Amino acid sequence: MKTWLWGISLVAGGLPVDATFCRCQPGQSCWPSETNWAALNKTIGGSLVAVKPFASPCHNTTFNAADCAIVQDHARNSSYRSSQPGALQWENWEAWPQAEEQCYINAPQSAPCRQGRVSLFSAEVRSSQHIQAAVKFAAHHNLKLVIKNTGHDFLGRSSAPNSLQIMTHWMKNISIVDDFVPTVPTGVDAPGGVKAVTLGAGVQLHDVYVYLRSKGVMIVGGSSSTVGAAGGYIQGGGHSVLGQLHGMASDNALEFEVVLADGSLAIANAHQNTDLFFALRGGGGGSFSVVVSVTVKAHPDYPVVYATANFTTSPDDPFWAGVDAFHRHVPRLNDNGGSGYYSAIPLTPVSENQTVSTFLLYMMFVNQTSTSAVNASFVPLLADLKNATGVAPAYHVAAFPTLSSLYTTLFQGSDVTGSQVLLGSHLISRSLFDSGDSSKLTSAMSEMQLGLGELVVGMLLSGGQVSRNRDIESALNPAWRDTLLHVVSVRLLSANMTFAEQKAVAANITQRDVPRLKALEPGKMGAYLNEADANEADFQTSFWGSNYPRLRAIKHKRDPHDLFITRKGVGSDRWDESGLCRVD
Repeated sequence: MKTWLWGISLVAGGLPVDATFCRCQPGQSCWPSETNWAALNKTIGGSLVAVKPFASPCHNTTFNAADCAIVQDHARNSSYRSSQPGALQWENWEAWPQAEEQCYINAPQSAPCRQGRVSLFSAEVRSSQHIQAAVKFAAHHNLKLVIKNTGHDFLGRSSAPNSLQIMTHWMKNISIVDDFVPTVPTGVDAPGGVKAVTLGAGVQLHDVYVYLRSKGVMIVGGSSSTVGAAGGYIQGGGHSVLGQLHGMASDNALEFEVVLADGSLAIANAHQNTDLFFALRGGGGGSFSVVVSVTVKAHPDYPVVYATANFTTSPDDPFWAGVDAFHRHVPRLNDNGGSGYYSAIPLTPVSENQTVSTFLLYMMFVNQTSTSAVNASFVPLLADLKNATGVAPAYHVAAFPTLSSLYTTLFQGSDVTGSQVLLGSHLISRSLFDSGDSSKLTSAMSEMQLGLGELVVGMLLSGGQVSRNRDIESALNPAWRDTLLHVVSVRLLSANMTFAEQKAVAANITQRDVPRLKALEPGKMGAYLNEADANEADFQTSFWGSNYPRLRAIKHKRDPHDLFITRKGVGSDRWDESGLCRVD
């Protein structure tokens, strides 16, 4: 069966016919009529749009040369992608392998363009009232609901087939509150006020850093231009170069304004709706409510010293010897106040027939001003890297007056996205390094047999206050309190791969990459749910550890009909891959 709405052909398909309960699908009698959709559109101020895949103008049935040129020009632009309801930051999550549907930009023009996991309709909300109307509409018509902030999601939680999307991109309010006092119930004494920043649901990190640069304050935020500050970033935990001084982003949340599954508006903080406050600080985006805004602690806009180092070798053993030399210095750099990122790319293409191996390191020493002190920290590292590889590493250091000035230099409004990427990851404890076993980590990385352009990334964003905050009651995976390094393998897909070939890449991550990292500390640690294997085995424990049973109980209480189901989110084990049909 099919129905025509606003010029889009909607065809039900790919669903198990024997499912005990499914979301309503196009062509079924329960599907909203054109009159229903028009009523929703009117209720939300005319901001309901019928969504086509981002690359649709570049394929025959919907080809438009001018529009296709725009798509191609902006294909790798994260800012542009975040503003398009039919685009995600990682193109593979626009496809629906189970139904063999895709609409890739680099696929031939003659290749069929199908809807895939791209939502059929988007409510481009501008207010809490708009969100409430869309949530109630989805619940009333039993529709699959998706929340899209920026589309920066490596596990496909910003898309789902045949769904209604709530797009929070346009909710851009930012304000500084000099004396923020959380909302408290009648009869409860309010705590003393603190300096805070309130962020609308659609505010992106570049927006935050540009705004705060003129105000002399900073928040715990990530290293990106277009990650949504109030979305899955903070709800998943949120690592940051400020972690050493102030903990995870979720540790710094003071209050959430949210729309619940019944369409009501609620405040969650340490004084009311405390179960939601617990869940929203680390329990994962899109699983418990739609966030309207979040208020977080404000901190000084600290000075920072920024240091980079890199080396290049031929693709052979000395490269991994260099990586291993770096690993021996990780605890010391962390103890000296360093946070940052490194990438190991064993097969970096430099020409059609030549590759090299590349190591890139970016370190930030927050609330420090002395480049000479940072130089002293790097002297033994640089010497060990040269001894291990036979190559003198390039090194550069610079002092910035504020963290915001560094952020706005590095992240200027748009990052390079749009590729097809799958991750595998694991958290590595401080004790592994202190026991002298860091070489085991290097071996695990080298055994991954990364392909052309693929890499493994290390994120040194914990320790310090992240560890000291272990008494904070939140849904954050307790393993973060013991973590020194967050390690991520990055595997590449392409438009010319078949779905079977893509599935093989995914299986390699789940069956080989991640187990290699888990084997370093059997039965210990876990994975960061925002940057993890999209098919993580035992994700409930891996993402949340001992917190999962409590999160499952909160989910059942607050969303008894599972309106908010995301891939590998709390309660998703009761649903199929796309959240369309119950499987339990």
